[in-house]
Amino acid sequence: MNLILEFLPLILFFGAFLYKDIYLALIVLMIAMPIGVFVKYVRTKQLDKMYFWSTVALFIGGGLTLYFRNPIFLYWKPTVFYWVVATAFLGSQFFADVPLVQKFFGLVDGLSLEKISAAQWNKLNVIWVLFFVGAGILNLYVAYNFEQETWVKFKVFGITALTFVFMIAQTFWIASLIGDDEPEEKEHE
Repeated sequence: MNLILEFLPLILFFGAFLYKDIYLALIVLMIAMPIGVFVKYVRTKQLDKMYFWSTVALFIGGGLTLYFRNPIFLYWKPTVFYWVVATAFLGSQFFADVPLVQKFFGLVDGLSLEKISAAQWNKLNVIWVLFFVGAGILNLYVAYNFEQETWVKFKVFGITALTFVFMIAQTFWIASLIGDDEPEEKEHE
């Protein structure tokens, strides 16, 4: 259900863009995302901070886009958001008890994360920093070098697919580190 709540506003954005233009699509997104924040909060009784701050960034960039009738602010919104997240992840490595990536994976029930060393968490945290910096750069590259329709498709499907692949890779890496919790049966000689 969370995946639907996260992806549905983007699909509505894409549909509105294909129907009319970037400004209608933006208005649809600016309506859908706060609804998503509210529904997630009602379901879990917790505020999804990443989704919330993405919505706040959307209102800033989207508001400027609508006010000035210039989509450049909307193009920059993902990049600024990704770079702020990258900065938070990097800062957590130096100013928090544990890196943000460790807190993130700590939210997943049933993982034996104590098998992962502090050095491994720090490496993974840096990988997340690099991912978010790279995603921001890639967003700007597409925004400035391709047609608006290509950027919209990239924003909706490309970044989502990249994030999905990135998360799957993290899952496999963590699974390889924590291994199988079942005790191995020793062969009888």
